[in-house]
Amino acid sequence: MLTLETPIVELAGHGLPRVGRKTAEQLATEIAALQGRLDPAGATVEDLLHYLPMRYEDRSNLTRIAQLSEGLEASVEVVVRVGGLIPVKGGRLKLYEFWASDGESQIRAFWWNQIYLQRVFQRETRVILFGQWRWNRYKGVYEVENPDYEILPPGPSPSQGVLEEPEGEAIHTARRVPVYRKLGEFRTRQLRSIVYHLLAHLPTPIEENLPGDLVARCGLPGRDQALREIHFPGEGGTIEDYNQSASDAHRRLIFEEFFWLAIALGIRREDRVREPKGERIELTERVREAVHAILPFALTAAQRRVVGEIVANMAGDEPMNRLLQGDVGSGKTIVALQAMVVAIENGYQTALMAPTEILAEQHARTITRLVEDRPYQVALLTGSLRAKERREILAGLEGGEIDLVVGTHALIQDGVNFSKLGLVVIDEQHRFGVLQRAEIRRRGLNPDVLVMTATPIPRSLAMTIYGDLDVSVIDELPPGRTPVRTVVRGDDRRDRIYGFIGDQLTLGRQAYVVYPIIEESEKLDLRNATEMYHHLQRDIFPTFRLGLLHGKLKSAEKEEVMRAFVRHELDLLVATTVIEVGVDVPNASVMLIEHAERFGLSQLHQLRGRVGRGAAESYCILLTQDVKTKVAQARLQVMEETNDGFRIAEKDLELRGPGELMGTRQSGIPTFRIAQLVRDRSLLETAQREAQFYLTERTLTRETCQMVERVRRDPRYGLVRVG
Repeated sequence: MLTLETPIVELAGHGLPRVGRKTAEQLATEIAALQGRLDPAGATVEDLLHYLPMRYEDRSNLTRIAQLSEGLEASVEVVVRVGGLIPVKGGRLKLYEFWASDGESQIRAFWWNQIYLQRVFQRETRVILFGQWRWNRYKGVYEVENPDYEILPPGPSPSQGVLEEPEGEAIHTARRVPVYRKLGEFRTRQLRSIVYHLLAHLPTPIEENLPGDLVARCGLPGRDQALREIHFPGEGGTIEDYNQSASDAHRRLIFEEFFWLAIALGIRREDRVREPKGERIELTERVREAVHAILPFALTAAQRRVVGEIVANMAGDEPMNRLLQGDVGSGKTIVALQAMVVAIENGYQTALMAPTEILAEQHARTITRLVEDRPYQVALLTGSLRAKERREILAGLEGGEIDLVVGTHALIQDGVNFSKLGLVVIDEQHRFGVLQRAEIRRRGLNPDVLVMTATPIPRSLAMTIYGDLDVSVIDELPPGRTPVRTVVRGDDRRDRIYGFIGDQLTLGRQAYVVYPIIEESEKLDLRNATEMYHHLQRDIFPTFRLGLLHGKLKSAEKEEVMRAFVRHELDLLVATTVIEVGVDVPNASVMLIEHAERFGLSQLHQLRGRVGRGAAESYCILLTQDVKTKVAQARLQVMEETNDGFRIAEKDLELRGPGELMGTRQSGIPTFRIAQLVRDRSLLETAQREAQFYLTERTLTRETCQMVERVRRDPRYGLVRVG
């Protein structure tokens, strides 16, 4: 029997018209690829039914030929009178056409290079055509090019004035029709037919997967109704509701996505809470004095509040799992270091993991300077260490001599063992996958975990991606920080911009010029960093010292370039987005971003954060070649209007969606099939509230246990135990 769990590769054995073994295998491969799966055998009928229409067309009302007008999209029922093939362009193309009538007027329909249609449309065939109609003034008829069609069974002719419904439902015309994006070689007509017959072969009703009282309480349609109507809408609701994903069927499936994710995150939190923690952290007077001893300046009120939240969390019975959000320059590193000192003073080792060697080295320099008067052993562990240095650090970690280690992915490689790891700090956490974060946790005694990001995350996104984390926000910049002045300029202002940068360099400042790619691309007319570096050095700034930094340089080369820029041995750094995160050069006062329209808002904000870190007024110049789209215009306008990272993040989420903003695949949550965090925020909050109700108020009931088991089995939530 066909069910939602049936693998797509097995559809050939279930009697679906024109779905043989090869078609089923191709379909399974395409659906699996959409989900990022390597094995097509895991793609199911349910996965296929969640390949939803991108839009809907109302073809339900049949139109008489006499009612047609130029450009009208309409369904017309006619009877074929005469048809045939016409060679075009010396026979290289073949056009099939037929002339047909509704008993009062006639039309012409034609298709390009579809020779087989001469066997489909015999004389006297009843057919419904849907397409955009045009008036052919030479032939004196309305005609339609490449229309969708539906063959009707023999019956009363339109000439008798009777437009009856065909026997059995139409699929492609005479109804509200789904339109799908092309899926590999599968076009919308074939997908529509497959989904129609698939739904017809599934048992009625399709099994419900939500508790009945939940469905009733939230005013949702049943699962059976939702899955059928989201593909082939009935008469309820408007076509506009369907096209805006606001129909009852859409609401049900959106709620379902949010609900199951909320259940999964709730389980993850419960699993973490139940894990035993090492010895308790104590905040004694000695520990407080050690923390104060490393502070180079007075903390802001926001920093003091966040430190209090973190330390209270660390002193609790449950392992900490906290997200620290703070805009560029808000002082996250000093907050994290205070937490690390608390752990060290309690006899634990600590680790800070950064995504790049440049950032790891910078953290190590900063931390070493701040704790130089304390008896702490600090080490830097990266992939470019010599074998002897690496062996010494690994021995120090395993023996307990090293108190604080800063590193990259090298921290989770084989051979890295800690004596007593109590706190892990992960910087720019969205650059690490869930498995990487879990791996470093497994190396400690269920350590406290603090994940930091300088990418401000909208509350709606944080609630979803980090539903199992407590969240602390540094929402205040240190005093004396002057907001960076941001302007958008066209390429016609390039000479004046270069002149301005030259003036800044003459004053002893430093500058960045950032490009979106490294090498020439035939497809994209973008200035590339390597070519422009030579041009700028030779033709524009010949008297200044320029450096080049990009992702294809070896780690040692990158570090040498950055060290030279930090020491002011370079005046201007030409770079790609490798400098987006963490690089701290207080003397840099100008950031010029080429092709700014190609960058996302959060990325632009991160790049802008590389300047304005010193006392001098700083500038960010967004240079654009061509801003045609409204989205690009809105993005750049927001950058001019505000330096508020959280407002920028909300706008970025609205314009681009969570996948691009945060890299949701890296974050460990499944990609949403239909839900959108901005548009569907109210449904998100309802789903989270309901999930919390079942996991707390009804935690031991049979239905909740079944829901928990369902999530644990679902491969999309396979990381639910990771935390």
